[in-house]
Amino acid sequence: MPLIIPKLDDRKYQDLVKETLARVPVHTPEWTNFNESDPGVTLVQLFSFLTENLLYRSNQVPERNRRKFLSLLRIPLRPASSARGIAAFSNQRGPLETFTLSAGLEVRAGQVQYHTDQGLDVLPVEGFVFFKKTIGNASEKIRNYYSQLYASFLVTQESEPSFYQTTPLTLAGGVNLASESIDGSLWIALAARKGDDKMDVSKRIAGKILSLGFVPPQTDSDRKLAPGGRSGSTTGASIAYEIPVGGKLPDPPTERTAQYRPLNAAATGDILIEAGIVQITLPAEPHRALWTNLDPLEAGVGKFPPALEDTDLFERIITWVRVTPPKSAQAKFQWVGINAAMISQRAQVKNEFLPAGTGAPDQSVVLSRTPVMPGSVKITIPAADGKPETWTEIEDLMSAGPEVPVQDQRPSVQNSRENAGQAARPANVFALNPESGEIRFGDGMRGARPRAGATIRASYEYGDGRAGNVHQDAIKTGPSLPPGIIVTNPVPTWGGVYAESPAEGEKQISRFLQHRDRLVNAGDFETIVRRTPGIDIGRVDVIPAYNPELELSEPGNGAGAVTLMIIPKYDSARPDAPLPDRNFMAAVCEYIDPKRLVTTEVFLKEPQYKSIWISAGISVVAGYSIAEVREAVKQRLRQFLSPLPYSMPETRDTACGARASYSHMATGWPLSRPVIALELAAEASRADGVASITKLLLGDDTGAGKDGVVGMRGLELPRIMGISVLVGDPMELEQLRDGQTASANEQDTGGTGGTGGKVVVPVPIIPEECR
Repeated sequence: MPLIIPKLDDRKYQDLVKETLARVPVHTPEWTNFNESDPGVTLVQLFSFLTENLLYRSNQVPERNRRKFLSLLRIPLRPASSARGIAAFSNQRGPLETFTLSAGLEVRAGQVQYHTDQGLDVLPVEGFVFFKKTIGNASEKIRNYYSQLYASFLVTQESEPSFYQTTPLTLAGGVNLASESIDGSLWIALAARKGDDKMDVSKRIAGKILSLGFVPPQTDSDRKLAPGGRSGSTTGASIAYEIPVGGKLPDPPTERTAQYRPLNAAATGDILIEAGIVQITLPAEPHRALWTNLDPLEAGVGKFPPALEDTDLFERIITWVRVTPPKSAQAKFQWVGINAAMISQRAQVKNEFLPAGTGAPDQSVVLSRTPVMPGSVKITIPAADGKPETWTEIEDLMSAGPEVPVQDQRPSVQNSRENAGQAARPANVFALNPESGEIRFGDGMRGARPRAGATIRASYEYGDGRAGNVHQDAIKTGPSLPPGIIVTNPVPTWGGVYAESPAEGEKQISRFLQHRDRLVNAGDFETIVRRTPGIDIGRVDVIPAYNPELELSEPGNGAGAVTLMIIPKYDSARPDAPLPDRNFMAAVCEYIDPKRLVTTEVFLKEPQYKSIWISAGISVVAGYSIAEVREAVKQRLRQFLSPLPYSMPETRDTACGARASYSHMATGWPLSRPVIALELAAEASRADGVASITKLLLGDDTGAGKDGVVGMRGLELPRIMGISVLVGDPMELEQLRDGQTASANEQDTGGTGGTGGKVVVPVPIIPEECR
C-alpha cells in the first residue's frame, strides 16, 4: 500500500488554548478566573502561539524528507519556465534620431518584468506591411476594364493580366504567401513620420540596423520526428531580403521594370517555424528616391511595389523592403513588424547578500527569489587577498577540480594528460537547483569551499512562471525607455509555467527508475511528454504503431511509428475545444527528440474535432426552476463529451437510486468511441430536476446520426457546435444548425486559369467604395 505521510500534529492555536484551559480544573482547581484579562490566560495564549509555530515547523520535516529522497534518486523536479515573447518599439513622438537600445532593457506588463534578449536600433520611421492578394474570381466587367486600362503593358509585353489587391497584413488574418500572394513576397514600407522631411529621415537611417520581427501562425502545430533525426523543418530555407534600386527608369517600355539589390540579413532562428528577429543592414548611402519618372499607371504593375490608395502614405514612403521566401517553404506569417526584439520574462536581482562562508565542506545557501533562470547566477566571493573572485555555475560538482591542485609526483605520470586534466578543471564553482534556488559548494576535493567569514554575494535572474503569459498589447511601459519611445507586444507571450511540486515529482519515481528518461513504451511517452517544461498539458494520447499520414492506416499497422495526440490544458480562444499552437508543439518536440529511440518515427498531432448537434426535450420536476434545469442539462452534456479530464463527484440517478460514474471522464472522451444518443439521454436525465427525457436528437454536419450514433475515427473527438434543451418536444436538428450557422459564409477564391504560356503581369485593382 502507498505510504501516506502523516502530520505530526494538526492542532491549531485555538485548539491548544481550549485544551489547556480545560485541564485547569483538574490540575489547579483554585484557578477559577478564565477571562481574557487574567494573566494566567495570557500566558496560555502566548505558549499556544509558540507551540503552534513549533508544530508547523515539525510538520515540514516529512516534506523536506520527500525532497531529499527525490534528490538522492537524482530525479529533478520540473523547474518553472519563464514566458517569452516579442516586443515592438516605435519612435512616434520622440526626437528625429535613431535610438540604440542595449540588450537586457526592461519592459513591463503591469508589475511583470521582461527583458530584451538583444539590442536593437529603433529607427524614427513607421513600418507598414502589405502583400499582393490574388484575386482569381474577378468579374468579367472588371477584367475587361483593367485589361483596357493596362492595354499598353499587355500588348507590349504580350502578357496576360493577373489581378491583385494591395492588402495590409493583420494579426487576425495572417497570410500564406504561397497560396494567397500573387508574387510570393511580403512588402514592408518604411515611411517618414507625419511632419518629418523624407530626405532628412533617409539620411538618419542610412547604415543603421533594421530589426524585423516575424511571427508565423500558431495554428500549424503538427510536428514529425523522423527516424534518425528531426524532419519537417525548413531551417535551411533561404529567404531573400531586397531593397529597390531607385533612379530613372529607361525609356524603352520593355526595359521599364523594377530592379532590386540584396541586403545583408542575420536571423535569430528559422522564422518560418518560430517567432524570431531578422537584423537587416540598410545601405550606407541615403535612399534619395524610388523612381523619378514612374508613370502613375505603372505603380504596382509587375515587379513594382504594391500600389497604395492612401496618397498621404505614398508620399511619405522612403523605401520598400521585399521579403521573398522560397515557394517550396510554404511560408506563412501572422505578424511582421519593424523595430522588434525578442523578450523573456525575468526579473533581475543585483548583489544579494547570502550567508557568509563557513569553510565547511558541502556548504549550501538559498537564494531569496525563485524560480532561478539557469545560467544567470553569478557568485562573487573575496579571495584571501581581498580581491573579489567570480565563481561559475557547473552542472555536477563531481567534475569540479580540487581546491588545492595536487599533481601526481610519480615520474611515469608527472607530465601525463591525467595531471594536465586535473589542473585544467575549475575549482571555484557551484551547483544550482533552479526550482528551489539552492546553491551548493564543493567539499575541497571536488570544488572549492568558501572561506570562513567570506562575504558571498549573488546576482541572478528569476521568473514568474505562468504569470508571464500575458495577452496582446499588455506590455506598455519601461522604466529605462528613452523619451518618446513606445513599446508593446503585438502577440501574446507564451511558455510560462509554474514549477513541479514534490507531490507531482513523487508520481514519476517508479517510471523514472524504469525508463531513466528514455522513450521506450507507451507509458514512457505519456509520463515524459507531460513533464515538458514551459507548457501545461491537459491530455496525451499515445497511439503505438499508427501513422496518421497514411490514409488507410489503423492503429497497429504502422510499424516503428508512434502518434501523440496532445491537447493543452488552457486555450482562451477555444475553451471547449482546446488546440495546441505552434510554440506548444515545438516545446514538446524539442524536449522528447533526444529521448526517443533513433528508429522510432514520432508524429505530434492535434485533435480533429468533429462537429455534433444535440437537441433534447425534457420534462421538469415540479418546483424546480426550468431555466436552471435546462442549463444544468447543457452543462452535464458538455462535461460528458469534454475532450479534457473532468473530475466530477458521483451523482445519484433519480430514476432508480443507483450511483453513476464514468471512467472516461477522468481522461476525456476516448478516441474512436462513437457518440450515442441513448447514452447522452441517460446522462442528461441525471441532472437535478429532470423528471424524464422525452426525446434526444443527435447529428453531425451531414445530418442526423444513423440510428442515433455519430461515429468517430482516427484522431476525431466530438465538439458540440449547437445544443438545445426545451421542455416538451426537442427542436429539429435542421433548425438548430441553421440558427447556429446563419452567419457563416463560405468564400470562393476561384482560380486564375491557364496563361497559355504568356507572361503573367500582376495588375492592381482598386476596391470599389460605396458612396
